[in-house]
Amino acid sequence: MALPKDPVMLLSFVNTQLRDNYTSLKELAAAYTVDEKEITDRLAQIDYKYDESLNQFK
Repeated sequence: MALPKDPVMLLSFVNTQLRDNYTSLKELAAAYTVDEKEITDRLAQIDYKYDESLNQFK
């Protein structure tokens, strides 16, 4: 399964996956065989950054 292209949809998808299934962004990225930087860069376009302590993008 590919990650959503729309950054807003990606945000929702990633935060849900982090909350429900993965303990870190690294683990999620590995499961979907994508680079963490790809996710962080796409979400930075809408001013969201990964908060490791909360395991979510804010």
